[in-house]
Amino acid sequence: MLILTLFAFIAGVVTVLSPCILPLLPIILSTADGSRQRPLGVVLGFVASFTFFTLFLSSLVRLTGIPADAMRLVSIVILAGFGLSLLIPSVQLQLEKWFSQLANFIPNQQGRSGLVGGLIVGLSLGLLWTPCVGPILASVISLALSGSVSAQAFVITLAYAVGTALPMFGVMLAGATALQKVPWLVANTGKIQKGFGAVMIATALAILLNLDRAFQTFILSTFPNYGTGLTKLEDRATVREQLQLFNQNPIDEDMLGKSTADMTQSKGVPAPELVPGGEWFNLPSGYPNGLRLADLRGKVVLVDFWTYSCINCQRTMPYLRSWWEKYEADGLVIIGVHSPEFEFEKDPANVKKALTDFQLTYPVMQDNNFATWRAYRNQYWPAKYLIDKDGQVRYTHFGEGAYDDTEAMIRKLLQETGAEVSQQVPSNPTYQTYSRTPETYLGYARMEYLASPERVVPDQQLTFTAPDPLPGNSFGFEGGWTVTSEAARPEVGARLYLNFNAKEVFLVARPTAEPVRMKVWLDGQVQALGADNQAGEVSITGDQLYKLINLASPGQHELQLEFPAGGVELFAFTFG
Repeated sequence: MLILTLFAFIAGVVTVLSPCILPLLPIILSTADGSRQRPLGVVLGFVASFTFFTLFLSSLVRLTGIPADAMRLVSIVILAGFGLSLLIPSVQLQLEKWFSQLANFIPNQQGRSGLVGGLIVGLSLGLLWTPCVGPILASVISLALSGSVSAQAFVITLAYAVGTALPMFGVMLAGATALQKVPWLVANTGKIQKGFGAVMIATALAILLNLDRAFQTFILSTFPNYGTGLTKLEDRATVREQLQLFNQNPIDEDMLGKSTADMTQSKGVPAPELVPGGEWFNLPSGYPNGLRLADLRGKVVLVDFWTYSCINCQRTMPYLRSWWEKYEADGLVIIGVHSPEFEFEKDPANVKKALTDFQLTYPVMQDNNFATWRAYRNQYWPAKYLIDKDGQVRYTHFGEGAYDDTEAMIRKLLQETGAEVSQQVPSNPTYQTYSRTPETYLGYARMEYLASPERVVPDQQLTFTAPDPLPGNSFGFEGGWTVTSEAARPEVGARLYLNFNAKEVFLVARPTAEPVRMKVWLDGQVQALGADNQAGEVSITGDQLYKLINLASPGQHELQLEFPAGGVELFAFTFG
């Protein structure tokens, strides 16, 4: 304890040289107004504020719901107000009156208003002060983030703050002395104070616009070795041993050398709550009315937006099943948010059947009105949002792929909960898409690639002719068809022609009454090339995606479908 306190004090003393606090030095210099009381007030306010906010900022944000940035904004406004008072005498006079009233509570002090003014500046400065983090402060902050503040943590943080305040006090005292004794400075005190006011306002504005952090990044990227020795001061075997006794949780090594703002502020954005929009499936015991993210704090949650007829979603399911099997016991919760692309996907019976077909056993909620989709401002199927133990979205991925990256982030967030998960991520199998033909919708609401010469009349039966030749990446109707907003319905004997460039072809379809059979030709020949294609025929038995073609290699081909009995609705072609 004594060793950590001593090194925390030393680390605080040298922090004045840290590149992370360079943007705030102008404010320190600007507080030298010629009085000796104001620097003392700044130091006292700074020590109290820095100690408090380092230990309790995260807890305060959680308890009050007031964002840390809102508190920073108040501090910025206060500092800008002080700068304005140095520029405008009338503002300074009014502030002095207020400070004098507050100073009545401080007995037997001369220059009490200067002390109060400095105290307010110091309190604001403590929230904005972001020294580069070394192992000791990182250990304290990691405890604070977990809500485990102890007396030891308080003493160590206080020692750090006092160490920081000493050189700060020396700079301000030297400036105040110079303003009183150097003849040229004494003669130009008014102009100098106005200059300090302008600097203070400019610095406050820079902090408001996050230019201070941009400046830090510029300094550290231009001079990568600048300041590294300051944090290495604490990197000693004795200090490391004491830190292990002080804080059993592992320190995130990536945070060392960064500013405290990067640690005390949230690492992500608050995850929107799930909005009820239909039935729940696969609910664990104890949650009869569905899951709420607020009830899952302390766990890692993967929110997966999907819809069951989407082939891109279906290709992610083996990975989701694998992660659920491997990490459920470690605290991972997967929640599937089923946001339907087509009307038939809103049917709970269809969703339940899809869960059985795809062997998905994690909780799934229906989002039929897209309320949760809109809450997340989502735009994609599939889309994954990883939420940490504190309810913050820390990772997103849209579409297929990046499975190793996603699993690595799952492991990282589980480790933050204390779960014993190894660092090594197994290599996930990959799926390559060969399609050059875009997803093709057959309903008039999203229809783009119809090559038949006839004009579609919504919801009316028309007779179409197939174009000859059929252009690439387009389709044509032949015979009687009724085109609705979402789908196209063939009459008896109608045909559809599709010119595509891909390896695989999938069709979203549903029977209108009884199961029906659809004939399939590829380049004029009957071939059983898809999982649902048996001897050139596909049985349309339910509302789902059907696998028509799976070639050995991708290429340009013409697909022909025939509907001897009609009785089917076709929604969209997708490719792989």
